[in-house]
Amino acid sequence: MISLIQILLMILGIVKFVMIVHIIMSWLINFQVLNMRQPLVFQIWEGLSRLLEPIYGPIRRRLPAMNGLDLAPLIAFIAIYAIETIIQNNAYHFM
Repeated sequence: MISLIQILLMILGIVKFVMIVHIIMSWLINFQVLNMRQPLVFQIWEGLSRLLEPIYGPIRRRLPAMNGLDLAPLIAFIAIYAIETIIQNNAYHFM
């Protein structure tokens, strides 16, 4: 059972890493450091967006319109951190 918990924590860590890359990339695109007309940048952006849309989509539907401010990544990041904490604090129950 410990192996499953470790695998779950590893997957959550990978999701957090992908979210951080997506957030930083969005800043770089908005500040025009990265150009979306470059095929590699567009492909990476599109791939990350498609990976994270199942996580961000339900959160965005529940949040009110914020005039261009997207809080879905922040809420998803906090939720993943909370899930990791809950799993780590309750792992001894599964031993």
